[in-house]
Amino acid sequence: MQFRAAVFLFLIGFWVYEINAQRPKRLLDEVQELQAKYDTLYTNGKKTYVFAGSSSIRFWEELPEIFSEVQVVNSGFGGSMASDLLVYLDELVLDYKPDKVFLYEGDNDIFNKKSPAKIVRQTRRIVRRIQKYNGPTPVVIIGAKPSLVRWHLKKKYEKLNAKLKALCEQDIRTSYVHIWDSMLEDGTVKKEIFLEDGLHMNEQGYSLWKTIIKPFGN
Repeated sequence: MQFRAAVFLFLIGFWVYEINAQRPKRLLDEVQELQAKYDTLYTNGKKTYVFAGSSSIRFWEELPEIFSEVQVVNSGFGGSMASDLLVYLDELVLDYKPDKVFLYEGDNDIFNKKSPAKIVRQTRRIVRRIQKYNGPTPVVIIGAKPSLVRWHLKKKYEKLNAKLKALCEQDIRTSYVHIWDSMLEDGTVKKEIFLEDGLHMNEQGYSLWKTIIKPFGN
């Protein structure tokens, strides 16, 4: 009996070790910083919207002002992909018991040669986990944006967005936000809405996002 118990404990310990080993260490510090920040800012029981995703979310500093009627948790972390968010979903989303979740992943995934189909599978897992552990939570999926430096990947991003839209159409609790077309002019990317790096948006870019995304907060 003692031997069986020892084996069981060993297997549990090994399983926990394996899960932790799969966690991308490059993002761990940033995740822990976000946790420390919202440990002091988050108020349990208050209506909460969580915005999760990569740096396009992370740098959107105006979010608390745009959605001033609710508590906003901006858990965006730079360079992240859908697979990263899936690993850290508890810390970045579920721990805050959100009333609504906004997701932006896929931008870095495509750049890192992940297929649109794989990204959508991971996004589906994220949505299912949110709605399993947090009830029938509305989830808003923001489609991938075009950018100057990643314009050569245009077709892959368009394919991803079509698949994300189709995913959202399968569940009335899930909405898709198409931001792609509004960031184009005459069929190409608007240069004036980006920083010098050609990837991250400036104030004009976020103003455009605000116009499109704010109605989904209602």
